[in-house]
Amino acid sequence: MSVLELVSERRSVRTFDGRALEEEDVQKISSFASAVKNPYGIPVKWVLLSASTSKLNVPVVTGADTYLAGVVADVPHAEEAFGYAFEQVVLYAQSLGIGTTIIAGTMDREGFERAISLKEGEVMPCVTPLGYPAKKMSFREQMMRKGVKADVRLPFEKLFFNETFETPLSKEEAGTYGDLLELVRLAPSAVNRQPWRIVKQGSQFHFFETKAKGFDDGWDIQKVDLGIALSHFACGLDEQEIQAEFVLEEPELSLPENTQYIATYRIG
Repeated sequence: MSVLELVSERRSVRTFDGRALEEEDVQKISSFASAVKNPYGIPVKWVLLSASTSKLNVPVVTGADTYLAGVVADVPHAEEAFGYAFEQVVLYAQSLGIGTTIIAGTMDREGFERAISLKEGEVMPCVTPLGYPAKKMSFREQMMRKGVKADVRLPFEKLFFNETFETPLSKEEAGTYGDLLELVRLAPSAVNRQPWRIVKQGSQFHFFETKAKGFDDGWDIQKVDLGIALSHFACGLDEQEIQAEFVLEEPELSLPENTQYIATYRIG
């Protein structure tokens, strides 16, 4: 299965069939997660938890007991680094037939932070359940997905631009890079806000965040979303065997309001 097929097939799962995660799958995910790198070079620590043992409450999830939490130092670019690494694990789980959903707000955060012994100077941006999807979504999950239009993404031309923010980029104009950008377009995000924007300048792809109100509570969950977008783009580069350099060099561009530079992939 190609990365685009894997990303297209994946959805957030909140209703699981109640089976315990098989030990073989636990070992595979643990091994994979421990080897995941991110372009910022910021380490992410992974902790597997049992909701029943640790008395954890996640009201939007049913039928799953195993959770994966990630911990990162509270340093510059921590959110992007975390989102990048977390999505790598999520996509690997998908390849094994294991359901996930990235949870940042609808959980007992204090309980999770206590269970992982979170230290001062660390943050736990998100967690995910790990389990086998139920054959049918619960009514609550159906309503949640409907509320955020979970299966809808913004049009290509609303997210990607050619040379400046004034010129939308179509998938046809993107040419051989169209599928790379489509991977970004299909990425998951908090309440499906899709905060990423990309300006293509020649062989450079500049990533930006469009900041929405209510998402900055000491740390920026939308930067986690940008890390996920970077991760999808990188997966496409790897699959197509395209060499690219990851840099933090903000271009001289006129930016729309509430827009912030994140990073650049320079191809070739």
